[in-house]
Amino acid sequence: MEYIYAALILHSVGKEITEDGIKSILSAAGVEVDEARVKALVTALEGIDIDEVLEKATVAPVAAPAPAPEAEEKKEEKKEEKKKEEEKKEDAAMAAAAGLGALFM
Repeated sequence: MEYIYAALILHSVGKEITEDGIKSILSAAGVEVDEARVKALVTALEGIDIDEVLEKATVAPVAAPAPAPEAEEKKEEKKEEKKKEEEKKEDAAMAAAAGLGALFM
């Protein structure tokens, strides 16, 4: 990743992306430079319009954020409360029905 960052730094300051430039930046950052990776990167970037690539990359759609865990917990709590209320109503109805039935025995 640091190799790409070095290339982006050179590009952002308007300098040509060369092996020596990338080596200089990586060396200054204390990174042990792999000559093969530097050469491969410079070769891969030849003929690439970096500005165009960056523009396309920043226009990519962003996924909607996931709901917060608290929101999910609140939904679950509301569902549980509704179930408990329904159970209480059913219990009350059953008790009332049993009470009326006792009158006719």
